[in-house]
Amino acid sequence: MKRREQSQTEQLKQALAERDAQLQEARTRLAAVEDSTSLQVGRALTAAAKRPGRSLVRLPRDLYRLWRRSGTTQHVQRRRPGAEPVRSFDADRQEARLLSGMAGNSEDLLVVATVVGSAIQDAVSPYLHSVPLRPHDAQIVMDGVDVDLVLVSASAAAAGSPWAHVGDPAAADRTRALHWVLESAAARGIPTVLLEDAPAPPALRELGFDRVHRGDAGVPLHLFNPVAADLTPGPKAVFVRETPDAPVPEVLTELEAGVVDADSPGLADALRAANVAVVPAFPADDTRLRRRAWACGAGVITHSPVPHAANPHGEALAVSVPRMRAERVTPSAMRLRLRKVFLQEATPVRLAEILGDLDFPPGTPGSELPLRGRSVAVLADPAGEAEADLLASDLTGAVLRPTEVVVPHSASRLPGIQRLRAEGITVRTVRFSAPDTPEELTRNTPGAPVPRVGGLGPDRWAALAERATAPWAHLWNGPLSPTRLADLVCAVECSDADAVGASAGDGHGPGSPLDGAGDLGFFDRPDTGAPQYVFVSEVVPELARTRLLRRGWNPDEWNRRGTRLLALGPDNGPAGPDADDEDAVYNSTDASTGAVG
Repeated sequence: MKRREQSQTEQLKQALAERDAQLQEARTRLAAVEDSTSLQVGRALTAAAKRPGRSLVRLPRDLYRLWRRSGTTQHVQRRRPGAEPVRSFDADRQEARLLSGMAGNSEDLLVVATVVGSAIQDAVSPYLHSVPLRPHDAQIVMDGVDVDLVLVSASAAAAGSPWAHVGDPAAADRTRALHWVLESAAARGIPTVLLEDAPAPPALRELGFDRVHRGDAGVPLHLFNPVAADLTPGPKAVFVRETPDAPVPEVLTELEAGVVDADSPGLADALRAANVAVVPAFPADDTRLRRRAWACGAGVITHSPVPHAANPHGEALAVSVPRMRAERVTPSAMRLRLRKVFLQEATPVRLAEILGDLDFPPGTPGSELPLRGRSVAVLADPAGEAEADLLASDLTGAVLRPTEVVVPHSASRLPGIQRLRAEGITVRTVRFSAPDTPEELTRNTPGAPVPRVGGLGPDRWAALAERATAPWAHLWNGPLSPTRLADLVCAVECSDADAVGASAGDGHGPGSPLDGAGDLGFFDRPDTGAPQYVFVSEVVPELARTRLLRRGWNPDEWNRRGTRLLALGPDNGPAGPDADDEDAVYNSTDASTGAVG
């Protein structure tokens, strides 16, 4: 855990605690020395030497008593009344972290003190190390925990929350506690952010935040995703209400559509079960429910309770809902919608935007840490100049650029690898064998036997992965479409799988992921040709955790060793109702979104 500049009061408190601990430890050691038999024997001999007359007569008796006492002395003596245990400031600090949930903190996550609603807490949990503050322990936690950021959301003031009505004059005690938290953060140079994901109380904005962001924390793909959509039974259409008392259109009732509240914990399951979601018509800048429905695989129809004279919405719903229910969502259309959310409005992207211009203390990585989980190292073994050029073309034209590329040392001189360096991509090299051996000298010689890139054994993939620093590694073994790497990283962000790739089998036999799929399994229909977003027992790995590849296990054994394998079908090209605007989406998206470096 990094140590940042603290306030003068905290520094004095730390110095005083350390001095007290050192003094107490010195006293304990001195008492142990004084009670030792060696010191007492030395004192008896010294007294006998100073007064030879009487002391020499008493010396044998004193030594005999010391010998008898030493045989019955307990090695662990009873502590004297009033003595305190030996403690140090570091022990107190670690104990405070245990009480606040700080044990085992990862350096790849920002440590954030949060005063947020439950929905925001669930959304940011995988991307930030959250330390929740409560009104009764806010001061204790802020004094004992070294945080990088203070995050507050307006939804924390909702009824039923520990911070209910904070910022309202009727809850002065909670407002005062939050104000103290912000003052403490300002004294320590810690930035503070307010998310206006709900109407904010009157005095909440006036507490003095470094940044106020209007909106929520983005779409949490680990909650809203198409994984296991075919296992969620329900109606094919669902109406999402803004409030529980919002009226349901009669036409949807006649069509037997389901109803779910926008803030319901079961919203994700309801959207996964339906292929049509009717959502309220929000302003143009608020697409929260639309993006969540897209991420779950549902088509979206906006609905306004105020009908228009020229085009009544009742008739539009009566026509559009049955039509969209009858349409099949193709894998390409589904992947395009999910990719849009992943690149533009997912929670790590939104957090990086919010934290982008904040002034973090020196030594704090800052805004790039939420995107650290998307860093990918490409492992490749190009056999010659042609494959190296193909590798460079694939990676420089990718929607999601990798953080680094790891290749054998013998391939580092190829023009394609030099081109990657010129494009700003970090290139690392590994030696498979000793330099200047016949194996390396004849590697690019015409006619020499050259192993296929996809034919590398687990030991060589492990050697390449040892040099990688990114949490994910892509095993490059041939041409790669511009969107493939983004789709793979999006799949693991949705599912928290350990590896993702094409299914090793055809997926249509008994006991396969497709066996027993219901009518709602529109990602896994037989006409798609391959499973999509389905956990399987075996895959041909394309993207895997770097630490998994370092073990050198055979991919056929990964499932038996407890890894989670997700199947993602091959690219089939743009198709579906949203394919026309695919170029516009990528032209408006930075090609390095989601990569670090």
